[in-house]
Amino acid sequence: QVQLVESGGGLVQAGGSLRLSCAASGRTFSSAAMGWFRQAPGKEREFVAGIVWNGLRTYYADSVKGRFTISRDNAKNTGYLQMNSLKPEDTAVYSCAASRRYGIPITLKEYDYWGQGTQVTVSS
Repeated sequence: QVQLVESGGGLVQAGGSLRLSCAASGRTFSSAAMGWFRQAPGKEREFVAGIVWNGLRTYYADSVKGRFTISRDNAKNTGYLQMNSLKPEDTAVYSCAASRRYGIPITLKEYDYWGQGTQVTVSS
């Protein structure tokens, strides 16, 4: 069992940066793939970024590629999402998730554990 708690969201001006954290409890986090998803008002939850269990491979949605960086520290049982050059369209609730599947899952149903989410608001 893995429990996930996000933090680091907030209000930021366009062009600014935020760093989200995802603190995990449970021994299986270090062997699980991790992903970040977001859901804007009136829209479906979408994949943002993913990372394999050992951090050696990552994958990004085209909309955030070059601006966001996903990482993890298994010794601290924590994952991160560094968000730079933020745009108003990045405004959403961001959630981290963990998957027992191999590689980097990109669909919601492939993830087994979810955090409660943290709000990110980017003002223009």
